[in-house]
Amino acid sequence: MRALDIAATGMAAQQMRVEVISSNLANMNTTAYDARRAEFADLHYQQMERAGTVSAADGTVLPAGVQLGLGVRPAAVSVLLAQGAVTRSGGDLDLAIEGRGYLEVTLPSGLSGYTRDGALKRAADGEIVTSEGYPLVPSITIPEDARSISINADGEVFAFFSDRVEAERLGQFALTAFANEKGLEAVGGNLYLETEASGPPIAGDAGEDGLGTFRQGYLESSSVDAVREITELIEAQRGYELNARVITAADQMLAATTQIR
Repeated sequence: MRALDIAATGMAAQQMRVEVISSNLANMNTTAYDARRAEFADLHYQQMERAGTVSAADGTVLPAGVQLGLGVRPAAVSVLLAQGAVTRSGGDLDLAIEGRGYLEVTLPSGLSGYTRDGALKRAADGEIVTSEGYPLVPSITIPEDARSISINADGEVFAFFSDRVEAERLGQFALTAFANEKGLEAVGGNLYLETEASGPPIAGDAGEDGLGTFRQGYLESSSVDAVREITELIEAQRGYELNARVITAADQMLAATTQIR
């Protein structure tokens, strides 16, 4: 009985949907996290009677065939790109990106990674790094005797010193965009890698070519909507229960078949 296999694919799909929802809820407080959505597509169809098949000697054709669906399959886990709420943190190295764009970092492997997590830190040598310790591109180092730093909306970093009035420009943060941001590969730690689907990185300055701007002392919150996630969780649970009920019904029908004498 095909219903057993079809309902099993439905249960597996709803289980995957619950797993995606649980990951979203777990990252409610993750800086700059974008919610994910599980997307599904129907499986192959068994053609019992093909539409257009000649059904009579006079050339009459079937206007509609008999196509039996064989279930559902995962198609993608898509990222819902949305600007999270910008909340004040007060940190000198906390940066929120208002608009499109990613910060580029250098990974230990030498590859470039990309992140919107602006909770930056100062390393022992004064270099500005991410929370994981990855240096930014371009690299900016804060002098040891700097009293404070200021970062404007364009990403320019200025240091202030006790023995002088004028600020010293240390460098400028750049932003990177992609033609298809949903094609980036998430690798954890709020980091993404370039893929063929994302296209090559397009580097630029903040506020130019559609890129966002920086806001010092703020962080971008997660874009997860808890109410929506709970609603979808209930829907997934009900979908799982309905598919389980189909398996129970199919089992009862098979039992009735075996009892025929």
